[in-house]
Amino acid sequence: MGETFGPRAADHGVRSLSGDAPSTGSDGSRRVALALDALRHGWPIVIEGALALLPAETGFGTGITSTRMLISAARAATLKLANQREAAVPEAPVLIRAADPFDLESARAVADPALDLRYPMKGPFAAEHLDNRDAAMLAMELARLAGVLPAFMVDPEPVGEAQAVAIDDLQHWKDTRRLVIAARSKLPVAACEDAEIVAFRSMDDLREHVALVIGKQDGDRAPLVRLHSECLTGDILGSLKCDCGPQLDAALEAMAEEAASGGWGVLLYMRQEGRGIGLINK
Repeated sequence: MGETFGPRAADHGVRSLSGDAPSTGSDGSRRVALALDALRHGWPIVIEGALALLPAETGFGTGITSTRMLISAARAATLKLANQREAAVPEAPVLIRAADPFDLESARAVADPALDLRYPMKGPFAAEHLDNRDAAMLAMELARLAGVLPAFMVDPEPVGEAQAVAIDDLQHWKDTRRLVIAARSKLPVAACEDAEIVAFRSMDDLREHVALVIGKQDGDRAPLVRLHSECLTGDILGSLKCDCGPQLDAALEAMAEEAASGGWGVLLYMRQEGRGIGLINK
């Protein structure tokens, strides 16, 4: 508040936060939350003060280019780069370089499988050695949490100010002690009328996850538990491309039977469409 900032090469609207100070739980969690917000808005992030990244899917600006991109191992395999992945860690992200620098349009063509038919001719690409694998893995995880494609322009020019985040910050953001119960209520369901829904969230994540408790909670008896990732197409629309809906129904029926015999069950319904990649990407 009240501070003056000089001209920027590219005004992405993101203030850089120092990553030099020791990370505390609240500071680290806050940096991750800001980094996720930056990715969703198309702003750059910088990991460990060295790896500057602009999300290929949401990034914007005029005249932005980069000589390299960071993509997921799965996308690298699709682009016929499977033989250039590191054999020791095949799931590691892949750093690629093309004959010409990437701009935003070509970066999106590389990143988005939905554009493969529109841009069938891509490459050739060459994979380069990844100096900081942990930072690259963090970038992939941040993309998943933000719901954007796991692809980045590396050290883009001009980059402007970037949101800083450190590798150790993620463990603070994922601290389960930061979960709070937002609401709970009786919710009779078709499988069992004796049910209660409990909604909870993290202080850094506005998505509400829910637990459906079937039967009477009993600390002396272990519950029957199912962890279920949200699936709009399978759970609601009855998609025949997956069995998420039938699995959900079967789990509730099994919990109802458990409750009828004096036990209880818990369905953890996680707001992780497509196991975290989002509905559109799925």
